[in-house]
Amino acid sequence: MSGLRSFVARRLLLGAAQIVAVVLLVFALTEALPGDAAVALAGDQPDPARVEAIRTAMELDRPAWERLADWAAGLLHGDLGTSLTSGRPVAGYLADGFGPTLLLAALTVVLLVPAGVGLGVLAARYEGRLVDRLISSVTLAVYAVPEFALGVLLVTVFALRLGWLPPTAVGHGADLLAHPGVLVLPVLVLLARPMCSLVRLVRAGMIDALASPYVAHALRCGVPGARVRRLHALPHALAPAVQQLARTVDWLLCGVMVVETLFVVPGLGTVLLGAVGERDVPVVQGLAVVFGVVTVVLNLGADVVAHRLAPRAGVVA
Repeated sequence: MSGLRSFVARRLLLGAAQIVAVVLLVFALTEALPGDAAVALAGDQPDPARVEAIRTAMELDRPAWERLADWAAGLLHGDLGTSLTSGRPVAGYLADGFGPTLLLAALTVVLLVPAGVGLGVLAARYEGRLVDRLISSVTLAVYAVPEFALGVLLVTVFALRLGWLPPTAVGHGADLLAHPGVLVLPVLVLLARPMCSLVRLVRAGMIDALASPYVAHALRCGVPGARVRRLHALPHALAPAVQQLARTVDWLLCGVMVVETLFVVPGLGTVLLGAVGERDVPVVQGLAVVFGVVTVVLNLGADVVAHRLAPRAGVVA
């Protein structure tokens, strides 16, 4: 237990350092963006005096290090800043788009875990047979298709040709649960590549575990095969799979935005596109920091779970 506490403490320190690095990097990258928010807000033919007044009102004339210090201090108190274009708190923009994005990501993960683990275990159990070859071939083929191309293909077949599902969320409002048909195609696109990765990883881990000496010894002692696979082989195979799942959730943060754009879902992807188009730097910064912190926390949790499942295979700092 003391080893686990020491491992968690090291990971917490590393996570804190990573979050600080994320904040600094986000600020530096947004400072390096071309263009000027004051010019964008001043209109197509901005008057220099108006541009200067806007810059002063936005405090864009202050040194970058002062604005960084104020922004970081606000982040420590949960203040993500204020939109340059509307004057609304950035947290309000996040709240507007958080629901649809969280719903898509949650549905994807809920379906991904049992399906990915189940298919991986099934392929490993019948290694080299028809079932294994079929699962491996399909996952390899699906993984090779980019998300955007897969989305266009699904819309063309199931929405435009067959008319079974709506092609976009336009006209259905932000309450997607009231129109579940809208969710089918976006979730299928989000599931495709992560499931392929998870299936192949679980399959490889199960094959290694089933060929290990401790599994052979358990079988020689008369332990039923199903019990050996469930209690001995599967935890060993899931250690790397948990970390892959964390990386998958990281990917979902970006993948959901692409899917939201393709299917016109009113989530964080729409918020980000609007903020980039309007050169609303605080909103872009707020989204980037939130995604960065979520990524660090997810990977921290995955490392701890993987270390607990298979301590010898855990990440050693």
